[in-house]
Amino acid sequence: MKRNWYLLVFAWLTATAATASAFFIGEVMGITPCVLCWYQRIFMFPLVIVLGMACYSDDRRGAIYGLPLAFAGVLLAGYHTLLIAGFVSKTWIPCGSGVSCTEQKLEILNGLQIPWLSLTAFFIVTSLLFVYLKRTSK
Repeated sequence: MKRNWYLLVFAWLTATAATASAFFIGEVMGITPCVLCWYQRIFMFPLVIVLGMACYSDDRRGAIYGLPLAFAGVLLAGYHTLLIAGFVSKTWIPCGSGVSCTEQKLEILNGLQIPWLSLTAFFIVTSLLFVYLKRTSK
């Protein structure tokens, strides 16, 4: 089990980088998150704690607990990405009052959409946890 520990560490580092980026985008850059972005944060932020504890104790259960959070994040970020790309009807937007999920400028680094980055981070974490659990199954 020790030799697969690096998979947990990479998943934790990815979740930590995504969380730090979300704080930077919101607090330093001043971009107010939309409803879907808040929901994605709800799934990403606990992963830092759960996977950090799993890395520290080399405990497989952390990956088991983190996988549903990461997979739900993939689904939510995937939906948000489709919404931004225009593949989902704007009548299905969960955003009511406040920041729009499609109309605000959701770009950083000259054109990278924030939902794309979120989807990438969730996909990486989900993939790493899935491989880790497959390799450590008894």
